[in-house]
Amino acid sequence: MQIINSKHPRLSVTKQCQLLHINRSSYYYKGRSEAPDAIGLMNEIRDIWEQYPFFGYRRITAMLGRSGIQVNRKRVQRLMQITGLQALYPKPSTTIRNLEHKVYPYLLRDVTIDHPNQAWCTDITYIKMNPGFVYLVAILDLHSRYVISWRLSVSLEAAFCLEALDESLIQGKPDIFNTDQGCQFTSGAWIDKLLSNDIKVSMDGKGRCIDNIYVERLWRSVKYEEVYLKSYSSVREARESIAKYLEFYNHQRPHQSLNYQTPAEVYYMNRPKTRPDGYGNNSNELITYPQAQQAASIFNKSGEKISLKLAA
Repeated sequence: MQIINSKHPRLSVTKQCQLLHINRSSYYYKGRSEAPDAIGLMNEIRDIWEQYPFFGYRRITAMLGRSGIQVNRKRVQRLMQITGLQALYPKPSTTIRNLEHKVYPYLLRDVTIDHPNQAWCTDITYIKMNPGFVYLVAILDLHSRYVISWRLSVSLEAAFCLEALDESLIQGKPDIFNTDQGCQFTSGAWIDKLLSNDIKVSMDGKGRCIDNIYVERLWRSVKYEEVYLKSYSSVREARESIAKYLEFYNHQRPHQSLNYQTPAEVYYMNRPKTRPDGYGNNSNELITYPQAQQAASIFNKSGEKISLKLAA
């Protein structure tokens, strides 16, 4: 409040506060210094936060109380702000609507999903790095929970979502594709790609995260079983580590809801696996013979067929 001159010859302190649009009490307020035990208390708070980085100031206050340290939660909040401590929780918004884009209705209400490629879904989440974060998009088969494709990006441009979509369409095509109302999934390029492949477009209702619950469950698994256990220092490191986890998730991790089968086992059950280039693998269905048993057919001058055994 150095801009206020209490000895001004014409303007009183009250008038100066009015002109500056501040409360007069703010001019007279004298901040208090922290109590002598503040340093020790901040160390206790840091010890708890380092062990449980997902705890906010309320839970840390409760943990301090269990240790016999009685302190007000507002003081814990203030000391956490001073030391720069903050609970880990999703902050950057990944669902940004474009009001000019068309929104499609939700088509999965009361629909029984009972076979692969009946319905797919997708979503975007953020992956914390040291420092910063990147964005992860994944396309999921609802019946099997199989992650068909995924991409990592440093921005929320629609390009990385379209790359994941192109890769997934090589492996199959769903009857219904469900997304949220983010601008990446309402864009013309995304919608045109789905409609050109005769795929019905479905979108979650506004504010209804439960409509895309299976992707939310995937994000929980990815973060608690992979991301929160690592500290990625580069995008390349994050991409390689997440690729290994999703390979484990698809092919090794049993799911209770799938009767302890893996997503890949359920997704590929009773259907041929598709090669990455889009061609089905039917090599086991071809009938082959050893070269010595193959017969060659020739015709003589009279038109009679002569069968010869090829030499081995």
